[in-house]
Amino acid sequence: MSKITEQVAALAGPVVQEEGCSLWDVEYVKEAGTRYLRVYIDKEGGVSIDDCERISRRLDPMLDEADPIPESYVFEVGSAGAERELKRPSDFARFMGSQVELRLYQPVNGRKALVGTLCGYGEDGTVTVSSDSGTESFAKGQVARVRLHVSI
Repeated sequence: MSKITEQVAALAGPVVQEEGCSLWDVEYVKEAGTRYLRVYIDKEGGVSIDDCERISRRLDPMLDEADPIPESYVFEVGSAGAERELKRPSDFARFMGSQVELRLYQPVNGRKALVGTLCGYGEDGTVTVSSDSGTESFAKGQVARVRLHVSI
């Protein structure tokens, strides 16, 4: 995490918990020339728009006071989502055995994407997925992104 996201996470964590949710992630990005500060939350049974609104209303004045970001930005609070990205070792541990979509930087066996069951995560960041093609492991440097996968 960057210094800004760490500061925002430290501010947001207690507020999010007081509202009965958990802090999933904080993201500070530039998209189409606009900067966005996004706080992603999670809750057993799902996050509602009311949860997002309450947390946003509480955090907004705290962010104004702490002023961790010198330039203007758009502030958003949202759900981590059903197809959330797995980033931390605790994310991988929590969703072991779940369906994931793994995206690679470079093709391996002619594929840059793979959907399968998450069946391993090593201390070195190696991700192991079981699919119709068998069980495959990918080094941290090969993996661009891992997200939960929801089949309809």
